[in-house]
Amino acid sequence: MAGEEIIHENTLYAEPIAQIGNFPITNALATSTVALVIIVILGLLISRNIKKVPTGLQNALEMIIEGFLGMFDGVTGNRKKSLQFAPVVLAFFFFILINNWMGLLPGVGSIGQIAALHGEKIFIPYLRGGTADLNTTLALASLGVVLSHIMGVLAVGWWKYLNKFINIKAFLEIPKKIRKDPMILLVNPIKAFVGIIEIVGELAKVASLSFRLFGNVFAGEVLLASMSAILAYGVPIPFMFLEVLVGLIQALIFAMLILTYLTINTTQEEY
Repeated sequence: MAGEEIIHENTLYAEPIAQIGNFPITNALATSTVALVIIVILGLLISRNIKKVPTGLQNALEMIIEGFLGMFDGVTGNRKKSLQFAPVVLAFFFFILINNWMGLLPGVGSIGQIAALHGEKIFIPYLRGGTADLNTTLALASLGVVLSHIMGVLAVGWWKYLNKFINIKAFLEIPKKIRKDPMILLVNPIKAFVGIIEIVGELAKVASLSFRLFGNVFAGEVLLASMSAILAYGVPIPFMFLEVLVGLIQALIFAMLILTYLTINTTQEEY
């Protein structure tokens, strides 16, 4: 019977699997929570065995961190800034990386429950890639951009930073300089208009960060599902290796863009 057919497809939205009061728990939120727990556990395990003279795993991790700092120096141009921003940027990187890779694990997206909706039976997985949900990537992008503004205010002061977007200073200068420079009547309003463009640019940052990450991860899930539907054995394997690489690259791109925003907003010369 048609009514007995179970629909299983990759949706653009995360499906709710439970509810706490009025707060729905989605499968993407569940995966993100698991990723966060993994990071906390790994952090605690690694921090317990830190030695002054590194050996084994600690030595390898220090080499990886040093490699990251080298990349960060290429953006910040300053090791002090690289060290200052590294905890935040690396937190974004590892959280996104684990979320991206968890979507490739066996059982993620394939183990779940069957729910009835509009007379149809729909399969809802208990877990799905956290970054394959636009809500997650939008939250990450918003957090990164807002954090870059907070750091900018702390670095250059609220007045200078405010005038980058709402150029009150440009209008206050007109009465003082109009006699010596009448062109200020034309130039300073343009400066103020540029500030409005900056605001639009900040909104564009959030949109581009979130949609880039979401689009690449979601497309990878759809690709793997399509290849598995064609032939479950053998065919999806090369694509899984490709998605492992894509997950790494996307996490690195996101983290480096956040680092770029942090660096630009905390640079005095920009104001």
